[in-house]
Amino acid sequence: MNWRTVKFDWNRARAFLVTAEEGSLSAAARALGMNQPTLSRQVDALEKELGLVLFERAGRGLFLTPSGVELLDHVRSMGEAASRVSLSASGQSQAIEGVITITASEVYSAYLLPDILIKLHKAHPGIEVEIVVSDSPIDLRRRDADIAIRNFSSTHPDLIVRKVREDNAYLYATETYLRTIGHPAALADLSRAEFVGIHQMDELIKALNALGVCVTKRNFPIICSSHFVHWEFTKRGAGIGVITANIGDAEPLVRRVLPDMAPIVVPTWLATHREVNTSKRVRTVFDFLAAELSR
Repeated sequence: MNWRTVKFDWNRARAFLVTAEEGSLSAAARALGMNQPTLSRQVDALEKELGLVLFERAGRGLFLTPSGVELLDHVRSMGEAASRVSLSASGQSQAIEGVITITASEVYSAYLLPDILIKLHKAHPGIEVEIVVSDSPIDLRRRDADIAIRNFSSTHPDLIVRKVREDNAYLYATETYLRTIGHPAALADLSRAEFVGIHQMDELIKALNALGVCVTKRNFPIICSSHFVHWEFTKRGAGIGVITANIGDAEPLVRRVLPDMAPIVVPTWLATHREVNTSKRVRTVFDFLAAELSR
């Protein structure tokens, strides 16, 4: 390969890639953890190096030019290769110290992880934990996190998954709200109730219908993209909410609706990238989480 023909800086190529994927300089700067003027200078410098106009500016938005579109696939391949190098290098580390990134939902991050990670810190004080709180799946293959705590499995060959627990979720509401709908005594009574929805509505409705609760989207006047916000609305009497028993039973503001009703079973898996799992640090944290979550 003639390296003298390569005339651009990878950092500038990365700035172009993230800006193209995020759609704006401000969003790309946040994703990369840098300020916007620095990112803008890197993109401008890449355009000058290549002698191409990569973006058209329209108000606050950016749009790829035909040259930018053609370049994007090549730079995206470079980004994927850089991610694989990072994964491979991380996998070689045998020290039980350094940064571990764990992604989990808002509810798990707030209610399950604190006690577990306090124990982890006492057992392995050299490990620094970063928590990526998200109710949407994070891409482990792109190294957006080292370990994921999820309510679904994965069959992707690049990922190692382990089922660690099953929780029982129930319906909860405030006494005040239940009084307004006449204290339902049977599953059929819930068809007239209002529920606080969450973003995966179809799955929730399907699960409730399978238990004999005949509801449709009309029963969900409020829909939240956040499980944590969904639970706050439930506690304030907006309607019936769904959450696991370890959280719901401990909340004095609500009580179970139909206590004898069968639960919604919520499985939990741990996942990590196969290459990252060769790291002693990641293996240690993965096994620690598995043991604590299985209790």
